[in-house]
Amino acid sequence: MKNFKLSLIIVLVSIMFFSTLFINCNNKATHNIDDSLKGHISISGAFALYPMASKWAEEYTKLYPNIKIDISAGGAGKGITDVLSGMVDIAMVSRDISAEEIDKGAWFIAVAKDAVLPTINSKNPYIKEIKEKGLTKDVFKDIFVTGKIKDWAKAINIQKSSYNINVFTRSDACGAAETWARYMGVKQENLKGVGVYGDPGMAKAVKNEKLGIGYNNVIYLYDIQTHKPVEGIDVIPIDINKNGQIDENENFYSVLDSISAAIIDGRYPSPPSRELFFVLKGKPQKPHIKAFLRWILTEGQKYIKEAGYVSIAQPKIKEELKRLN
Repeated sequence: MKNFKLSLIIVLVSIMFFSTLFINCNNKATHNIDDSLKGHISISGAFALYPMASKWAEEYTKLYPNIKIDISAGGAGKGITDVLSGMVDIAMVSRDISAEEIDKGAWFIAVAKDAVLPTINSKNPYIKEIKEKGLTKDVFKDIFVTGKIKDWAKAINIQKSSYNINVFTRSDACGAAETWARYMGVKQENLKGVGVYGDPGMAKAVKNEKLGIGYNNVIYLYDIQTHKPVEGIDVIPIDINKNGQIDENENFYSVLDSISAAIIDGRYPSPPSRELFFVLKGKPQKPHIKAFLRWILTEGQKYIKEAGYVSIAQPKIKEELKRLN
């Protein structure tokens, strides 16, 4: 009887061992794990790219467990400063790269697309009229730049009780502010409003102020699970043709999929839609960094829609891969 029990234990242990071995081997095959690449990659910069870069890092390190990737968000300006000073390997940048930055050694590739959207508190007393009429570029400029429009009734051209507009802008040097400013023909330093730090800070400020107006990158305005605008905040439609109403072809803000489609086909203007970049100091030479960038432009593109972003066009991807090689 003792011998039978001992044999049974040996059999069970063997089954458990070989089952674990099979699972591990199967997982390794499924994920195509490659131990050959080793190294550390540091990334900092735009809040706009932070969620996407985090997703890429998560998936990439599953495939290459000997690669360590550290990511921090602090605005596009910080990312550029960090990478050009050698503090990080890659900067996340959500605006065009300036000639001055290129002269200092900035080398960049486009990795995804998104857009900056004007935002409003969902409990604004004129929310219904604003959604129906939208605001034109000229009205946005008179709110954010010249300061000529200071109340909501004037903004939507209606004769009702007036409520002051509480304007928010970004306090950090960032791609969202620069892109929103460029849409109105100015620079970030020309934008008026109470300064708040970061995309999350901007969304929170507008959400907490019933009469507030601001701007955010797409990913901070839509729930990635429901694809609907996050609770408490909404998007101000842009009256692109300036006819005083939001026409059917201008009405694409209700869900993430529809605004993404509008960015792709150009119905949402550029700016404030834009490409998002990874920036390095000089063309990458380290094999593990080049491999990571190449993966982002190929296999990594399949995660873009899932993360709430828009893929860059295939001809552009081919162009960036050619520059990388």
